[in-house]
Amino acid sequence: MKAVYIASFGGAEKLEIRDVPDPPPPKGTEVLIRVRAAGVNRADLLQRQGLYPPPAGYSPNIPGLEFAGDVIEAGEQAGEWKAGDPVFGITAGEAQAEKLMVDAALLARIPAGLDFEQAAAVPEAFITAHDAVMTQGELKQGEVLMVHAAGSGVGLAAIQLAKAIGAKVIGTSRTEEKLERCREFGLDEEVLTAEPGYLEDHADENAETVDVILDLVGAAFFGANLTLLRPKGRLLLIGLTSGRKAEFDLSVALRKRLKIVGSVLRSRSLEEKGAAVRAFSAEVLPFFEKGILRPNLDRVFDAADVREAHEFMAANRNFGKLVLRF
Repeated sequence: MKAVYIASFGGAEKLEIRDVPDPPPPKGTEVLIRVRAAGVNRADLLQRQGLYPPPAGYSPNIPGLEFAGDVIEAGEQAGEWKAGDPVFGITAGEAQAEKLMVDAALLARIPAGLDFEQAAAVPEAFITAHDAVMTQGELKQGEVLMVHAAGSGVGLAAIQLAKAIGAKVIGTSRTEEKLERCREFGLDEEVLTAEPGYLEDHADENAETVDVILDLVGAAFFGANLTLLRPKGRLLLIGLTSGRKAEFDLSVALRKRLKIVGSVLRSRSLEEKGAAVRAFSAEVLPFFEKGILRPNLDRVFDAADVREAHEFMAANRNFGKLVLRF
C-alpha cells in the first residue's frame, strides 16, 4: 500500500509517498479500513520534525490521527462493523496511508450526506472539542464560551457545538478575516489579538464575563484567561502554540474556585479514547444528521501533494481543516 512517509525528520521536503507493507488481517476487536481521506493536523507537522513521536506500536514515519473510509474486514470481536461500512474515526498514528488497522472502539459511522473527504475533517476536531468543552468543561445552555484560535479546526468545531446547545461564543484570532469567517459558524463576538497585550486590555475591561475558555494558544493568554473567567469558571488547555510556561497569581484561581484542565487526546488509553468516541457518536452525530453541524473543511489535497499541505498549514493559511485524498 502507499503511505505518506517521513524519510527523515525535518522540513516538508522530508515527506514522500512510499510503498509500505499492508497491515495483517484483523483479529479480535481490530478493524481493517480502506482509507479514502485523512485529516492533516499540527501534530503531523510536529511529528515530521521529530518533536511529537507517536505512542509505542505506531510508526514514527507514517503520520495521521484521523481518517474516513470503508471497512475491508473486521475481527471476530469487532461488534457491528462489517465489510463495506462507511466509517470515520481517530487513531494514534498511521492514518495517512491507503490501509489502516484500528480498534473498533475508535470508529463511528459516517452520517448520511457526508462524503469521505468531508467526513475526514470531522473526528479529531469535533471529538477534541466535544470532549474538552462539553464533557470536561460542562458548558451549558446560556453560558459564555471563549475560543482562542477560533478559526482552527478545533475552534470552529467548538463554536458550532456551543451554538447547537444555546451558548454564546466569543472568539479570538490574529486576523480580522478569520474572525469574520467565524461568524458563518455562529460566532457572536470577536476579539482581534494581532497586537501584543490587547487580550490583557480586553480582559481588564471585561473581567469575569466568561464561563468556559477553550485555549489552543497557551502561555501568552494564561493570565488574561484567569481575569476573564467568572467564579467557578473552567479553563481547558489543549494547545501551546505561544509557549509552555506562564507566570500567574495563584490567588485568582483560589478566590474564583476555577477549574484548570489540561487535555490531550492522542496519548490517552484505548478505553479513554473509546469513551470519547462513544460520547461523540451519541451526542454529536445526531446534530450532523439533522444538518445543524457541518464539517469545517478548508481544502483537499491529493496525498501526493502532502508537502504542499504541510507548508499551507505551517503558514497559517488554512481556515478549518485540511484533508488528504487517497
